[in-house]
Amino acid sequence: MSVALLSVAGVALDALLGEPKRNHPLVAFGRYAERIEQRFNAGGRGWRSHGVTAWFIAVVPLTVVITFFSWLPYIGWLVEVAALYCALGLRSLGEHVEPVAKALRGDDLEEARRRVGYLVSRQTAELDATDVARAATESVLENGSDAVFAAIFWFAVLGAPGVVLYRLSNTLDAMWGYRNERFERFGWASAKIDDLLNYIPARLVALTYALLGKTRLALRCWRTQAPKWDSPNAGPVMAAGAGALGVELGGAAIYHGELHQRPQLGEGVPADATSIDRGWQLVQRGVWLWLLILCLGTEFYA
Repeated sequence: MSVALLSVAGVALDALLGEPKRNHPLVAFGRYAERIEQRFNAGGRGWRSHGVTAWFIAVVPLTVVITFFSWLPYIGWLVEVAALYCALGLRSLGEHVEPVAKALRGDDLEEARRRVGYLVSRQTAELDATDVARAATESVLENGSDAVFAAIFWFAVLGAPGVVLYRLSNTLDAMWGYRNERFERFGWASAKIDDLLNYIPARLVALTYALLGKTRLALRCWRTQAPKWDSPNAGPVMAAGAGALGVELGGAAIYHGELHQRPQLGEGVPADATSIDRGWQLVQRGVWLWLLILCLGTEFYA
């Protein structure tokens, strides 16, 4: 079965079912990763090599197992589709961002703050309506890249092994990739590997956002604003996305009690509920574009 058809099947399954409500494989993997971290992390006093070892123990055996099952006759294609489905978070992303926009449209700022708190790690208790909309729009653009497009990219390149390798690595980065005393050394490998795996997908996502929005503005914001962002991959994605939407993102935000003065992203009107909706629609249109390209590419090479 072609990678295009398998990709369409995985995306369709996500659209129909959403994330598994119980016994999600990534939840089980998270518990497994916690036990590995307890064994190998010396509370910031260990070597970076401990983090490398932990990453290999967490990711490589499971990737090998999925590779084996994906090669089996008759059922291999089911494993492929299931792997992509479990790695995708498209419907879940919409289920998280749409209530924020709905609360803002209803002038329910407390509910909007509560809802956006599920999406972002910054403090939300004192955010005004514009800040909430900015946070949610940034989240939909960035998570669209991490939880949707990058998964499709690695599935298209390496099938089930690729998407499992990517999703597990991305999960470890979310758990271990912090710059604090506990994870500065141990999480270094996870953060760098995730940066490497996201490098090409992030730039394809930035290009996708630009093509589907205000192209010239998006490309200019990507070129001039992304280098100022602290993340090599989130910068291009969010700068191009903000430019494509013609909205102002970035700016000051409080993380773990500390104020961070972040560079401006995009250009245009302040963020509001409409910005969240348009960002979500941009991600959805981008997925359709990628699936179309995969189908046309498969037909061409056939």
